[in-house]
Amino acid sequence: MATLIGVTALGTICLVGCAGVPPLPPQVASADSASPTRSGEPDFEDGDDGDAEGDGTGSDVAEADADLVADRTSDPAVLAQLDYALAYWSDYNIEEWGVLEGNDCVNFASQALVARGWEQTDEWHHGGDPYSSTASWRSSTAMHAWLSAHPELATPLDDGDRDQVRLGDIVQFDWDRSGDRDHTGIVTRIERGDGEVRIAFAGHTKDSAYRDVDVAITEEHPGAEVYYWRLAG
Repeated sequence: MATLIGVTALGTICLVGCAGVPPLPPQVASADSASPTRSGEPDFEDGDDGDAEGDGTGSDVAEADADLVADRTSDPAVLAQLDYALAYWSDYNIEEWGVLEGNDCVNFASQALVARGWEQTDEWHHGGDPYSSTASWRSSTAMHAWLSAHPELATPLDDGDRDQVRLGDIVQFDWDRSGDRDHTGIVTRIERGDGEVRIAFAGHTKDSAYRDVDVAITEEHPGAEVYYWRLAG
């Protein structure tokens, strides 16, 4: 995997983001790799999210725009979450958490929440194997239902609320506008300027570190809907 390098407005270079800014995406995107496999049949809580393969062209990677300003964070919990997401978006942490073949996006998002400092509960926990975990740990729709029942954990936002989204928030997609949730990721980059908010996210299944939300809902899945969870802690 190519090293991710961030460049600040002053031209200095850093490997893991400068002053709380996640590193910029590579100029040439890495190909969307297939998820690692494991024995046994896949357990698709939400069905195939349609992201198992990519064209490798890099069109789904958000590129930095000189006219936009990237959000920064100094919150150590959020930085720990982002560090985890950017470390394991393609190099899966299988030994510790396992993998849901072909549908690992929520398992990965849950891992990143643990890295952020969230404590597992009876309603949301890893079961020693992702297939034995609670549905809220491994299913996009079940995670949506769980967070909806716990407003103390997160506030729901739709795409009209982009200005309220913060680094580390959860992004979810309804590819076919059926009312369920088909894919989940972690917001890793936000750029703002001149009334525009551009958001990128990390995720598994279609492995990505800075996948562009707008490309996902207009080019890859035209007409799809996107939602966010603004996390409380």
